[in-house]
Amino acid sequence: MCGITGIFDTRGGSEINRAVLQRMNDSQLHRGPDEGSLHIEPGVGLGHRRLSIIDITTGQQPLFNEDGSVVVVFNGEIYNYQQLIPELQALGHVFHTKSDTEVIVHAWESWGADCVKRFRGMFAFALWDRNRQTFFMARDRLGVKPMYYALLDDGKLLFGSELKSILAHGGLKRDMDPMAVEEYFALGYVAEPRTIFTQAKKLSPAHTLTVRRGQALAEPAAYWDVRFTLDNPMSLEDAQGELVERLRESVRLRMIAEVPLGAFLSGGVDSSAVVAIMAGLSNEPVNTCSIGFDDPAFNESAFAQMVADRYQTNHRLEIVKSDDFDLIDTLARLYDEPYADSSAIPTYRVCQLARKHVTVALSGDGGDESLGGYRRYRLHMMEERMRSAIPEGVRRPMFGALGRIYPKADWAPRMFRAKTTFEGLARNSVEAYFHSVSILRNPMRDSLFSPRFKTALAGYNAQAVFDRHAAQAGTDDPLALIQYLDLKTYLVGDINTKVDRASMAHSLEVREPLMDHELVDWLATLPSSLKIHGQEGKYLFKKSMETHLPNDVLYRPKMGFSVPLARWFRGPLKQRVKDAVLGDRLASTGWFNADYLRHLVDAHQSGARDYSSPLWTLLMFEAFLRNVVDMGSSVPTNNDAQSPVAA
Repeated sequence: MCGITGIFDTRGGSEINRAVLQRMNDSQLHRGPDEGSLHIEPGVGLGHRRLSIIDITTGQQPLFNEDGSVVVVFNGEIYNYQQLIPELQALGHVFHTKSDTEVIVHAWESWGADCVKRFRGMFAFALWDRNRQTFFMARDRLGVKPMYYALLDDGKLLFGSELKSILAHGGLKRDMDPMAVEEYFALGYVAEPRTIFTQAKKLSPAHTLTVRRGQALAEPAAYWDVRFTLDNPMSLEDAQGELVERLRESVRLRMIAEVPLGAFLSGGVDSSAVVAIMAGLSNEPVNTCSIGFDDPAFNESAFAQMVADRYQTNHRLEIVKSDDFDLIDTLARLYDEPYADSSAIPTYRVCQLARKHVTVALSGDGGDESLGGYRRYRLHMMEERMRSAIPEGVRRPMFGALGRIYPKADWAPRMFRAKTTFEGLARNSVEAYFHSVSILRNPMRDSLFSPRFKTALAGYNAQAVFDRHAAQAGTDDPLALIQYLDLKTYLVGDINTKVDRASMAHSLEVREPLMDHELVDWLATLPSSLKIHGQEGKYLFKKSMETHLPNDVLYRPKMGFSVPLARWFRGPLKQRVKDAVLGDRLASTGWFNADYLRHLVDAHQSGARDYSSPLWTLLMFEAFLRNVVDMGSSVPTNNDAQSPVAA
């Protein structure tokens, strides 16, 4: 696992400033503390920070082909590289290392841009082919590894594993994209391909970018997509057996390493299943790590211990105080963009714990999306049945009116909280799902933003992110559609972003067996009834693991990896929330309605409403402004003559 960065002159062969490239590379030292190297030639500068995992002695980067005409920097793992080496050797390629990195340069020589279709793994890489005068970037199918890039006004293309490496160049404008701000307050992250800064972009998952020197920058090209065909006639019993075998193969591939290896063990179904499979493949006890909380409402460590005991793992548990909120500014600097998933705190801590004992850890991430595990999926399916029973011409006006007049009752028993249900029934499937996952829903964002900021938005709504992906989903199955949306949005923008930054902050590589694209492709062929059966989510997965895991682990209510925000904001963080949300930094932007900010703070702290999620979103945005935007830039004021979203 590594950090990559670089500069490519799209117009010609100008000199690359070594000091600037070194600064960009050094900004990602945490991603690769073992080694750091640069390659510079006219118009091209590539930087690499290395965390040694495979071929420790000879796998240094930047890495070249036989004659030095192709050079690559690579972040990630190609899990099937051992199968590709003899195939490439048969085509005449000579290997000088035993690393998966060298497979990339030879695969590019033989297969060009289609080389990515042959790779099974998590990866982001950039290569320069001098003979073809071509610069090429690629990102893995499910966006496990990140890739940022920006085209400057002078034709220089910058790229990096993290946005901070591009910021370190010094040439990126820090003007913020109003549409990215809108997406952040709706979703808690900025969705691909946008970044918070207008001039920078993320390379979307399963996309490549090919740049030929002297030509205009082309649009990224897709090379893969998951297709929910749902047409596999396999019986439940056969599907159980094949799922276990496919998971075993995926885990086995991810256990290849020359450094200490282990797994996260939260006590949930996904991580427990990964540990169970690992134990069956290992001759030694598996190293497992768990984080527990001193608040029983958020503590799953007893269930993790059950799995650890069953498989006699080398288990490490660390209890984190439920008031572990000292990471706010650290997280803001780590993520480079506003990022509002509060589970980033325990994720940071479990990575910190794991790195004390291992260099590689397997996780259970990605299981909920492909296997149908989220509670919101079941609620959405219930709403879908109601939506399909009532003609749209009747449903929209009737439930729309009920949603407007019914009071919001966060304080009431769940059965009486009908406002959200009414609002959902008035919408189509995609609108309803976007509404259900939004942190600040449309009416709240309308109240939050100032007239000045709404002018800058020019009518843009983050709903467009979901509409764009839904148009490509290729299915109208209610469950498959929202699974597809999550694979394109939440999994990439939230889960993978969270785990990558938290793990690499501690120089820890995390591997994800449940995000193996061949497994994801196969699961997409299975009917939705095998994923949600009645009120049971992950039905097939749980049935498959019954002989491997205790029922108390498989069939208990899903807890999640969360922190007690509501209590924090009425207790130890009460003043900090006031200072941040009602303070000068947010006010200075001119983007927010001060009266609504005051309402959010007062209503939450009085106990009248639970606004913990919107307040955390605002708190992290303010921390981002201070820790990222303001570093080396001027602070905007309400009288600033710049654009409404100038930093």
